[in-house]
Amino acid sequence: MKNTYFDLIEHTFYFPQEGFDLKDGYLTFHGLSLKYLIEKYGTPFKLIYLPKIGEQIKRSRNLFNRAIKKNGFKGQYHFCYCTKCCHFQHVVSAALKENVNLETSSAFDLDLITNLFHSGEVDKDIYILHNGYKTDDYLQKILSLQKDGYKNSIIILDSINELKRLLKQSNSEKIKIGLRMAIDEEAQSAYYTSRLGIRPGDMLEFYRNNIKDNSNLELKMFHFFVDSGIKDNLYYWGEFHKALNHYVELRKECSTLDSFNIGGGFPIRNHLGFEYDYEYIINEIVTNIKETCRNNNIPDPHIFTEFGKYTVGESSANIFEVLEKKHQNEHEVWYIIDNSLMNTIPDAWSLNEKFILLPINKWNNEYTKVNIGGISCDHSDYYNSEDFNQEVMLPKFKSDDEEPLYLGFFHTGAYQDSISGYGGIKHCLIPSPKHVIIDRDEKGHYIDYVYRQEQGVAEMLNILGYEPQE
Repeated sequence: MKNTYFDLIEHTFYFPQEGFDLKDGYLTFHGLSLKYLIEKYGTPFKLIYLPKIGEQIKRSRNLFNRAIKKNGFKGQYHFCYCTKCCHFQHVVSAALKENVNLETSSAFDLDLITNLFHSGEVDKDIYILHNGYKTDDYLQKILSLQKDGYKNSIIILDSINELKRLLKQSNSEKIKIGLRMAIDEEAQSAYYTSRLGIRPGDMLEFYRNNIKDNSNLELKMFHFFVDSGIKDNLYYWGEFHKALNHYVELRKECSTLDSFNIGGGFPIRNHLGFEYDYEYIINEIVTNIKETCRNNNIPDPHIFTEFGKYTVGESSANIFEVLEKKHQNEHEVWYIIDNSLMNTIPDAWSLNEKFILLPINKWNNEYTKVNIGGISCDHSDYYNSEDFNQEVMLPKFKSDDEEPLYLGFFHTGAYQDSISGYGGIKHCLIPSPKHVIIDRDEKGHYIDYVYRQEQGVAEMLNILGYEPQE
């Protein structure tokens, strides 16, 4: 009896599972036939399945609203999508169809919102939360947005000095603001306190001296964000309760403060053994806020979240063909794919981020331990460990097989295009792969089309300043 790759997966994980199944020996993703897409578009390509975005938003909203009802919580829940995670129009539009609010990070984000307004995708009642360092250009565009009638535009102050620069640019109009609290980082961090936000010990004094008696300022929101994500551990709950206690201090002195923003941080599945009890975590968040407010005799706040990776991460995949199998010594086997891992999923290279890696075909072949290499000339262009297994196991194949081995890196929808510089110049001038969008029509049928073809020579040479040739 041979040990097939299917046996390995079936005995190690629950399989099939959400988003992944086999049909006629080929992997499917959210019910999509990857074999069909490979035959139609060739490799490499990136796909994004837009309906998954709406599913994630609905799950979060339903769980928060259920916890709110269970706890008799008086505040409302507001889901914000942070655009920095993926700025593509088709992604933001898919989120906006679920009536989400938006979080911005830089000046150009405001131009994006203006564009969405003119296309009829947002109205001026939408909550827009402005995070990030506020350059003068960024502040000016935020103020212009507020003058244009966006009544729920809130500037989250990242430092004390931002308020000074804000007041220099504003006139006599009322400005809605929030305060971001700096958090203490985890013990293994290279620094102790985040550079983002205002020191907790300074917040109350800052409010009293600079905001309380200024009739042009209205404090609406308290914001904090733990970079390592929302986890059920002592570190996260310690920072959560610290933030909640500082919110209580401010709320006792400021009646306009009515919103508690826990930022982002819901994880996504990065291996088939992923487990995370979203319902439990959300209920704990709501319960703790409710109890703290009741004990301090203050109203329940509105709860805001800023989910980016959670919103779009699981909607996307990168599909490659294995071009060659190389035996470099007695023990190392390399599968060389038809693009660069550094270019297409840079988090795997720069941050050791893990993604779900699965073959598309050959599930009935025996498996072996392998390293995956890109086609660039950089020694760092490789992937050789899974978060769960600490090694990569893939089907064996022969170089003269009629059908190549195809591989997919899944749940790559967050940040990868922004970090790699979508459509720009890549390492070794390896082109960005084609970008395929998958959606469903009103009858539930799949619709697939190419958003952008693979980069061509002329496009790259133009970016680099070379003269076009006849």
